[in-house]
Amino acid sequence: MRRFFAEVCSSPGVPMPRDLALQRLDGSSCQLESVFNNLLGEENIGGVVMTARDVTERRRLQAELAHQAFHDSLTGLANRSLFGDRVSHVLARNLRRPKLFAVFLIDLDDFKTVNDSLGHAAGDELLVVIAKRLESCLRPEDTCARLGGDEFAVLIEDITSLDDAVTVARRMLARMAEPLRVLGSEITVDASIGIALGAGADSASEILRSADLAMYRAKGDGKSRYAIYEPTMHERVLERLALKADLQRSVLAEEFELHYQPIVALQSSAIVGVEALVRWQHPERGLVLPDEFVPLAEETGLILPLGRFVLQNACREGRRLRGLGHRDLGISVNISATQLASSQLPAEVMAALRESSLEPSALTLEITESMLLDTQPVITRLEDLKRLGVRIAIDDFGTGYSSLNYLRRFPVDVLKIAKPFVDEISTSADQERLASAIVRLGSTLGLDTVAEGIEERSQRDRLRSLRCRYGQGHFFSPPMPSADVEAVLQRSLVA
Repeated sequence: MRRFFAEVCSSPGVPMPRDLALQRLDGSSCQLESVFNNLLGEENIGGVVMTARDVTERRRLQAELAHQAFHDSLTGLANRSLFGDRVSHVLARNLRRPKLFAVFLIDLDDFKTVNDSLGHAAGDELLVVIAKRLESCLRPEDTCARLGGDEFAVLIEDITSLDDAVTVARRMLARMAEPLRVLGSEITVDASIGIALGAGADSASEILRSADLAMYRAKGDGKSRYAIYEPTMHERVLERLALKADLQRSVLAEEFELHYQPIVALQSSAIVGVEALVRWQHPERGLVLPDEFVPLAEETGLILPLGRFVLQNACREGRRLRGLGHRDLGISVNISATQLASSQLPAEVMAALRESSLEPSALTLEITESMLLDTQPVITRLEDLKRLGVRIAIDDFGTGYSSLNYLRRFPVDVLKIAKPFVDEISTSADQERLASAIVRLGSTLGLDTVAEGIEERSQRDRLRSLRCRYGQGHFFSPPMPSADVEAVLQRSLVA
């Protein structure tokens, strides 16, 4: 202050601004915005004049607005903008003095379940607790941010190796997995973490994108874990985008074909039906299996036209095969969750039956057990389908959440025993008991049972002894083109 005042005294007639921080008599501080003017040479004044105004409240509001602009209002953590700025700062500094750092992208697993079951207030409280737990795993110089929703990010600087980042990731996973109470309810929350290492060459957006790709890898590998970014992840994303574009073209051009897997009466080994399974013969990639393209079709909404294609062609093939003398042959078609949710599904099934002249009782529509969770809408849709005369099967039964009460309410005809129960039925007493329980349950409710994924004679023999009526799997036949199915049917027995 003395130096400033000396400068004022040596500059007559020049107004000089100065911010002052003063203390009031009550001990509180105030901010003054002041201007000093040297009027020592003025005969009527002969001194230094200071004008000032109290800007304490204005400065407080400015600081609050600045904080809000760069921090999350719920958790108080840095927001996306500030986090990006911190990463950019580290990258710029590393151009002069390279040092290894790591960015973590953290996404809570199944957070929507908390919001849906306990309400948004509970969700907000959970996010605040998670924010504090994440900060407790970090050093003071590290940055923790909430990017939005249930997505967090962490920046740790000056690490020596990948092992340091892995140690932090494990610490965060363990801390977040600890049970906590939210609005009186005890819950456990897990997270998926993506890790990207940086040393100065990439941009902030590229580092975040890499961590994001790694996080989705962690989710795809089963959640509640971390994954480290690899360049091949980006290549797979580009490949997936190209596959999406090809899928749209192929659906519009109907460049798909159906293969059929026989369903066999276990006691007699006679073929009683076939399940239609869609295949994509890509012009460049060759055969693309459903596990790869059906999720893409679900994401893009192309599952609806693809589902119509499968339904129409399966009904035509079922009618053709029955017309060749196999009059009791059934045809099974898988229905996706998106199709089941569509109010147009009953009309589409009716149109396919009418166009193909297939008897409704010959068509079985397969839905997965997980679709039964949305009970009343599903019951209504299934009742509409049942009125058409078709049969309903629950696929992969035993892997979902169905209760006996659900089964009694749903208009179903068939339980398909999931492959995991069949895999060890001849070697595991527990798996055999579970499969036996499903068969008895089906018998009690008057439902047919079909065992999926039979690959060995011992599995078939054990299912026979359990009185399971039907089965399918590679032991009998893999899925095959229509012409091959026709040839097999002519032999009438396959095992």
